[in-house]
Amino acid sequence: MSRLRRVRRSELHPGAQPVFQMLFGDRDPVDEPGTPTGSPGDWWSTFALVPDVFDHAVAGIALYRSPKRLLDPRLRELGQTRVGWCVGSRFVYSQHRKACRTVGISDEKIDAIEAWETATCFDDDERAVLAYTDALSIQHGRVPDGVFAALQAHLSDEEILELTYIVCTYAMHGVMSRALRLEFDADPPVLVEQPGDADSLSDEHTRREFRRALKLVEGGPDDG
Repeated sequence: MSRLRRVRRSELHPGAQPVFQMLFGDRDPVDEPGTPTGSPGDWWSTFALVPDVFDHAVAGIALYRSPKRLLDPRLRELGQTRVGWCVGSRFVYSQHRKACRTVGISDEKIDAIEAWETATCFDDDERAVLAYTDALSIQHGRVPDGVFAALQAHLSDEEILELTYIVCTYAMHGVMSRALRLEFDADPPVLVEQPGDADSLSDEHTRREFRRALKLVEGGPDDG
């Protein structure tokens, strides 16, 4: 259970309303927890304690899922899943294992993320991203020149900045989730994937369902 008070639907600031509608329908997750991905959903109701923090976090999620991103979503999800493992967040690790499937990563590779160093299934660009993720998280940003050179052999400067920002953001999310005992991190830190629908984590699904939720909150018709 979360260590902090959770915000009820009746207390939400306007910016959180469409997000809650998308995730929980008409339910109040304080009384009726659960999201389509199988998580309890208390990350959202806890972050809503401070509207500016909630809005900033949601904007960060929208940023990494934006079609403006140059970084291949396949490499993005490898970094996000690996950083969840590195910081010991069952929530980040489990959710992004699912998200890996939405961008075409095989189960063989997903299962090998936790021990990627000895796996033979990853391509060179994937190995470079995984090594860089380890340096960002486990080594707190102490990136050896050889690791960075391998990354630059495959990614542009812009893609590296995007990757760095996204991985570090999800390291923060994982640490916060563990500290506040949110979602799957309320339990002992066993890093496994929790059952749940993977399709609901795809970029397309999120954009479509958010538009629908926003219409409902604003009183417009649900066009499906």
